[in-house]
Amino acid sequence: MGEYKSEKQPVEAIPPPVVATPQTRAQKPASSRKFRFLFSAVALSFVWALAHRWVYVVSPEVEKEAEKWLANPYEHLRVLEHGFHGQGAGRGGHGHGRHGHGHGHHGKHEALNGKLAEELFLTIPNPASAIAASRQYAGKPHLAGTPGDLQTAKDFLALLQSELGAVSPAPLAPSSEPIFSAGTQESRNATLSISKLNKPTAWIDVYYPVMNTPLDHSVEILAEDGSVAWKAALEEVAEPQDPDAHKYAEAVTTWHGLSRGGEVKGKLVYANYGRQEDYKALIDSGVDLNGTIVITRYGGIFRGLKVKGAQELGAAGILIYSDPRDDGTVTTDNGYATYPFGPARNPTSVQRGSVQFLSLYPGDPTTPGYPSYENSTRTAGENIPAIPSLPISWNNAKVLLEEIKAGGKDRIVSLVNHVDDRVIPIWNTMGVIPGHIKDEVVFIGNHRDAWVLGATDPSSGTVSVHEMVRGFGALVKKGWKPLRTIVIASWDAEEYGLIGSTEYGEDFAEFIEKHVVAYLNLDSSVSGSRFSMSASPSLAHFVRGAAEKVPHPTKPGLTLWDAKKDTGVLYGEHIDAEALKMYEEESQNADELGVSPLGSGSDYTVFLQRIGVASTNGGFGSTLHDPVYHYHSVFDSQAWQERYADPGFLRHVAIAKSLGLQALGLADSIVLPLNTTHYALELGAYLDKVESIASTTSLDVDLSGLRQSINSLQTASAALDKEKFKAERELKRIVKSIVRRRIFRRTASKAKCALKKLFGKKCACPHNQQLEAHAAHQQHITAAQFGNGHMVKPRIGRYPGWLKEQREKEHSSHGHHHHDKKPKIPFDKLKKAIKRVQAVNQKLVSFERGLIHPDGIKDREWYKHLGVAPGKWLGYGATTLPALTESFTIDHNTTQAKFEAGRLQGLIDKLAGDITPSGCGRKYSRVLRMF
Repeated sequence: MGEYKSEKQPVEAIPPPVVATPQTRAQKPASSRKFRFLFSAVALSFVWALAHRWVYVVSPEVEKEAEKWLANPYEHLRVLEHGFHGQGAGRGGHGHGRHGHGHGHHGKHEALNGKLAEELFLTIPNPASAIAASRQYAGKPHLAGTPGDLQTAKDFLALLQSELGAVSPAPLAPSSEPIFSAGTQESRNATLSISKLNKPTAWIDVYYPVMNTPLDHSVEILAEDGSVAWKAALEEVAEPQDPDAHKYAEAVTTWHGLSRGGEVKGKLVYANYGRQEDYKALIDSGVDLNGTIVITRYGGIFRGLKVKGAQELGAAGILIYSDPRDDGTVTTDNGYATYPFGPARNPTSVQRGSVQFLSLYPGDPTTPGYPSYENSTRTAGENIPAIPSLPISWNNAKVLLEEIKAGGKDRIVSLVNHVDDRVIPIWNTMGVIPGHIKDEVVFIGNHRDAWVLGATDPSSGTVSVHEMVRGFGALVKKGWKPLRTIVIASWDAEEYGLIGSTEYGEDFAEFIEKHVVAYLNLDSSVSGSRFSMSASPSLAHFVRGAAEKVPHPTKPGLTLWDAKKDTGVLYGEHIDAEALKMYEEESQNADELGVSPLGSGSDYTVFLQRIGVASTNGGFGSTLHDPVYHYHSVFDSQAWQERYADPGFLRHVAIAKSLGLQALGLADSIVLPLNTTHYALELGAYLDKVESIASTTSLDVDLSGLRQSINSLQTASAALDKEKFKAERELKRIVKSIVRRRIFRRTASKAKCALKKLFGKKCACPHNQQLEAHAAHQQHITAAQFGNGHMVKPRIGRYPGWLKEQREKEHSSHGHHHHDKKPKIPFDKLKKAIKRVQAVNQKLVSFERGLIHPDGIKDREWYKHLGVAPGKWLGYGATTLPALTESFTIDHNTTQAKFEAGRLQGLIDKLAGDITPSGCGRKYSRVLRMF
């Protein structure tokens, strides 16, 4: 190494620093800048395209396909579990392809569901079709048990067959019809196999109740020597201006169904409406009814209870007449002409009707609690009168009332009523639209029989159901299949005492209790201008919502629900104060939503008040300012309907649409639209009424425990509300996740195919391969079915081996080499979510069932619902908390009131436990039976 020397050098000797000269970059060519610009533009365009596709294509596609999945998540779960990937289930067509409806619509169209189904349905009911149907059903008499009645049963069967493609539930001999005697194997299997059907099905059940028909009758005033001083003209007199009424004025004589035959004589006593307070007023004033013939006017309570009240006070017979005072302002006193020359009452009109003691029990009087088969054991019948009765016209009543008014002659009156009591066959026509969930049933019913022509009662209802069936038929032909099964019933002999529906309900009580989630009733759909709805409180919000979706039939810009405020336009100075007061009181029965509780008088009775099925009933009714509705008279005719009740039949159509939307909403909703919290709150309001009644009596009954139980039920129901919201939200979230993944995979597959084709390579789309294989599989299954949808063992041949080969190819094309490999979807989560929804629905249905007590209501044990029943002395009208209420109002018994409060409290405590979402709930596994 050299030696280091440190020497100082002068500063000036150090050279100055060199300034770095910046290098100039070589300028890139213009082509490079263009490339970067284009790359950025392409990238931005790609991002924009992705965002655009997500917002305008993928998201709507996800929503649309998710809606299809949610229209039947149970079937899609079955499909996924069995390894059919990518086929029609994701396209909305699987369910229909597997369970065809006999219309040949197994093609590639997308099955309807949800809003699309509602939109198509609403386009079908129309006035022209409704008028034609009304003329078909109301153009001739069809009293229960007559040839005309049987013909209407067959007419309705033909409607189900033509519109729905309905087939017989059992093999038939050539040229025979699906008409089965109740109790036979064919009749039993028809209903009990509803949960197994794959195709629309229809048949007629024949029951054999004891009813009666008139022979001869008379009402006379007798002179002192016993001779006839005056004889009433009991038949109605119709003018040619109403051709049908004129033709059939004497086809069905004026009498009371199920009335007692006999001949009696006695003094006449006027008893106003024949209510308990009317009879009490007579007794308090010193009138002795023993051996008398009572005369009352219609209104206030069910006619049979007018007879029962007179009978219990010793009367020999009773006459009931239609008083123009109850017609509001539409009377001759106010200048209105009588029908058919004007809207006022025809003075010869007579209200026929049953005088069964409806509040004791409905149905065949001789088979209480069990069905009336042809060979059934009969009782004497405890719900029918022991004294004769007859309905009479205002013309005849005027003469009789003159006889007994101050200064009248007050002579003896003779009443003769000869009837033929016998077993008479009746015909219930039944139709089924199978759903994907076969063991949950939405039931729709309307009675078909009439006292004479019945253009309003019941044919206006039958017409609306006719239009609803046409709407369902249009959906079925487009590939629609409801989530839940729908059953449509055309009941018979309702007019005699709800016989057709009651006998069916008693026959199949276990099936109904197990499967029916709701019952939608329609009696008369149009008799006036005001719309009204009655329903179980759990359905109150739902029926209102359905009505709010339907336009007002005559007032643009309003809804059907707004028609609750409608009234007639026929006013006048004179109106009966008592009739007005009673009408206003009836109008105040509705809850805060505008929905009234259900009493009785129509076919929901056995479903609601014996079995505990949430029910509805509604339609347009007459007001005090509408043309007079000639109830149960020959003047309830097609001419009256077209001229006065519903010119143009727009109201008939509106009811058809509302009823159909109710059915679609119940059948196709994931979580049943049952509002148990509103029901629980209404129970509190019902108790308020009882406490108000109790405060006016001397009975000392502590209801605080019952109040606390109802409060606990409200709390449990609020928790159930949260659970049903979470259950539905979770199911939707999982379904959307599955659908989103399927769409991404499908899109990627299509893109891959497109790239291959771009480079000249072949691309066999796996999605189409799966569709073809699955279609062949389904075709084989369909070929192995009878016409009624029951499976048969397939013929052994090449198909099993071919199917195995196709599945191996299918799985191989997806990289699946093991058949037991689970699909890459949240299968277990979907299964759990469906089970959770099913458990919620079970709890919702159980709410109404929970108010059923096996011991029933005191003195009328057929009625088992402790929440609502027909009033013991009302018949039509509802009494809420009936057993408890009547312990105060009728029994006046402290011990009984305490017993009833405790019994009701026990039911409500159990119900609160049953619907609580966690801790007390049952283990639900019914959904698993579908797989």
